[in-house]
Amino acid sequence: MGRAVRGTASAQVALLAQVALLVGVLAGCSEDSTEKSSASAGGSATASAEGSEAAVESGGSVGAAGSACELPVTFDTAEKWQPEGIETEAPGGGSGSDEDDLAAELAEGLLHQGPFTAACEIDAKPAGNIGFIRVWTGEAGAKEGDAEALLKEFVAAEGGTSKAKYSAFSSDSDVSGTEVEYLYTSEALDETKKERAFIAVTPDGPVVVHLGGLDTQEHEEMLPAYELARRTLRMP
Repeated sequence: MGRAVRGTASAQVALLAQVALLVGVLAGCSEDSTEKSSASAGGSATASAEGSEAAVESGGSVGAAGSACELPVTFDTAEKWQPEGIETEAPGGGSGSDEDDLAAELAEGLLHQGPFTAACEIDAKPAGNIGFIRVWTGEAGAKEGDAEALLKEFVAAEGGTSKAKYSAFSSDSDVSGTEVEYLYTSEALDETKKERAFIAVTPDGPVVVHLGGLDTQEHEEMLPAYELARRTLRMP
């Protein structure tokens, strides 16, 4: 960060609590293996890489006005998955203190990836998995032919990615775009896992829908929900 944080011990404790809450919004996939085990025991899906087309029930949709997340696109969410809009305002109320400045820097890193801003996360824990489908939005003005280049920017901005494979897709409503499957390696955990995302360019800007997961097993178990989102993608 390049800045020494000054202030009382209590202020620094408050800052750490604030940062922890922020990290919880966008880093929910880092729960430990104990939580993973208890969640799986609660009824996780059994889809594998070979069986990722397994049927999944729709539990609603997001994207339309009045939904949990208002987006330039709409799509169905899997049963029991819980959508929630992401607050992008920097924490601290803009008071100008060192603590608020540091929190704002951390927020910038968590809430933005390349040219995209986090807009929505759909939590799999109520359905028995550890992970999220996250939706990221970009500025208006992109063209449909920019989809793959924009998705490459998104993947590159994540850092630690490799073996990316890009392909075209089209939803049941004929919304077309680009999809990517790739590997992400965490330096902190020294672990590599599968991730994937798709992008569609709309008049209101490009939209990226991303699936991570605690690990590759969780990722593969959550694939039916991701594929439901891709299949039902439509313009509002």
